Amino acid sequence: MAATDRTKRGGAGGETLSGTQHSLPDADTCRLVLEKMSLIRRFEERAGEMYAKAKIGGFLHLCIGEEATVVGATQALRDTDYLMSTYREHGQAIARGTPPDAVMAELFGRVDGCSGGRGGSMHLFDLERRFLGGYGIVGGSLPLSAGVALAADYTGSEDVILSMMGDGATNQGTFGETVNLAALWKLPVVFLIINNQFGMGTALHRHSAVTDLSLKSEGFGVPGTRCDGMDVLDVHAVVTKALACAREERRPQLVEAVTYRYRGHSMADPEEYRTKEEVEEWRGRDPIVTFSKRLVEQGVLKTEDVEAIDAQAVATVDESVKFADQSPFPDLDSLYDDVYVFTGDVPGWWTVDERSPEVHRGEHEREAGELPHQLAEAGAAYANVGDEEARSRRQAKGGGDDESGEEEDQDENGDEVDEPGEGEGEGDDAGEGEVSGDEPEAEGGAD
Repeated sequence: MAATDRTKRGGAGGETLSGTQHSLPDADTCRLVLEKMSLIRRFEERAGEMYAKAKIGGFLHLCIGEEATVVGATQALRDTDYLMSTYREHGQAIARGTPPDAVMAELFGRVDGCSGGRGGSMHLFDLERRFLGGYGIVGGSLPLSAGVALAADYTGSEDVILSMMGDGATNQGTFGETVNLAALWKLPVVFLIINNQFGMGTALHRHSAVTDLSLKSEGFGVPGTRCDGMDVLDVHAVVTKALACAREERRPQLVEAVTYRYRGHSMADPEEYRTKEEVEEWRGRDPIVTFSKRLVEQGVLKTEDVEAIDAQAVATVDESVKFADQSPFPDLDSLYDDVYVFTGDVPGWWTVDERSPEVHRGEHEREAGELPHQLAEAGAAYANVGDEEARSRRQAKGGGDDESGEEEDQDENGDEVDEPGEGEGEGDDAGEGEVSGDEPEAEGGAD
């Protein structure tokens, strides 16, 4: 395919898209880069397993194959720089320094997650490390990244924001609007297109009239460059140069990283739009394999060192799964916490809880009385959701018993009814394959 030929020159120690063979950095940096890429790979593989076992709900988008783009780009950032990403952002969070425990707990929807269990896979957030989130709307983060760049410029700081998007986002109206304002206002922003060849299941040449995406911003006054997204050193070099230009000259830049995702758009993707042979061809340029091979060939690491790094990545991910499993779900009383609107001009109830006869404002949930709480707990138990042990502790503390008893297994005529979700998500083989409801056409994703 033409898309494959675009980056065929890249490889271990080979020529890149830019035509430059990059020398290796110092040994410590080489080890760090390989550690990050290996950890991201193992984390994503385990996340897929946990999704199949119904430990993770909602959508799950894995970046397996894109590790060189993620690590190479984030390594070019200063600690004070900002990063925004798409919903395929587990790797970005880990590369930026968010602990894998916090990322996995967020995927599990637990309170110890980096977003308090409220964001899930697509909305990771870590302000301490200036990772301002993944976003579920294609191109939705682009105007926000311009706002962050405007704030950095307005305050006179040297901070730059790296704004990541998928190839499909370049077709959104927000793309043109944002790059135009960035050029007009001379904002310190670098736009990074992670071109993994497909907008969901639509090949690049079928969704974009211009397939060299580095050209798409030039008409708005933002120059673009391309890099080999399968070569961590090429990504780092090109993004470093772009960041310097945006930071020092206040000229926004665009970089297209040509890469490939080895897994489907999401866990529900049947991947009928590409052949196994195409995937295998790209696997021959696996960014982790090629980089580690070069490190061994040039004497930076030994084969045993590479194996030890991979083993440590597996152990770290094992611990993150244990941590996430032991972390509790958010308390039901916290349902309306951090939900806000600007009030004052228009009186009204902005959030309403109607789970009981005692309808009340959502923000008053904690003071709503015993009946709404009992009904909410009973509903969660009936639906088989939430932390069963935490529910038991709360019921014991409140002195409330499950009044529904055996009646909840019967309808009004006394006939037995099936429990929703009964038998699902239990055992190692439960939920293997795709989880119902996560259909590609139902998603808003396009990268």
